[in-house]
Amino acid sequence: MSEAGPIVTAPPSSGPARKPAASGTGEPPMIAVRGLTKGIGAQDILRGVDLTVAKGETLVIIGRSGGGKSVMLKHLIGLMQPDAGEIQIEGENIIGLKERKLAAIRLKVGILFQGGALFDSMTVEENIAFPLREAGERDPKIIRQKVDEMLEVIELEGQHDKMPVNLSGGMKKRVGLARAIIRRPSCVLYDEPTAGLDPVVSDSINRLIRRLQERFSVTSIVVTHDMKSAFHIADHIAYLHEGRIYFYGTSAELQRSTDPLLQDFLLGRSEATA
Repeated sequence: MSEAGPIVTAPPSSGPARKPAASGTGEPPMIAVRGLTKGIGAQDILRGVDLTVAKGETLVIIGRSGGGKSVMLKHLIGLMQPDAGEIQIEGENIIGLKERKLAAIRLKVGILFQGGALFDSMTVEENIAFPLREAGERDPKIIRQKVDEMLEVIELEGQHDKMPVNLSGGMKKRVGLARAIIRRPSCVLYDEPTAGLDPVVSDSINRLIRRLQERFSVTSIVVTHDMKSAFHIADHIAYLHEGRIYFYGTSAELQRSTDPLLQDFLLGRSEATA
């Protein structure tokens, strides 16, 4: 990479941003997206997304509201099917797989939904243990041991019996994250993990995302509008614009960019002029 600036191309109508180079190890990336397109009604949401996410890295996806970030995230776990293109998880294309085969691949990917998505009628312990019980684990000692470990990771030791109604927004996010990683997925998807949180709690969530990457070598894909969070946690940032990846690079490269479209986004300026 030269010091001249970030990896930016002409606007999406002229082609997507350059994809990251292969690692050279011969090992497939954690996730590889090729030519992903999706229309909803008369609207083209994704218009040929190409993206590679290396194992163990944190990729942050940014972009304007309604630009397709959450739609893309749902495709990565098979909750939506594209009109065209492919998504490979550790070298295996998940598009068109039957549910049984897709379920096996989903074990590699955890997801933290925007609100935490806890079960209101379950305690913290029951929420976190839910994926284990769904997988057939019945030994209470094993379940308790794994829940204890997750509570230590998210710094909520001793909160086993609390109900979701008694948790703060930040605590709900932490419990949701513990539930997402209790089966040790290779990759975790985050949908707006700091949305609705104050700056102090947001910082704690950012540190937790980084800690999980370091402790478990987990790959993270984070969709966010929070640029402070993006700059704090990202190894790479992808800017999704008009259904394509317009920019791919590091936080420093994004901040150095003089591209008007990127500058408008970073500074919160609308395209209209006075």
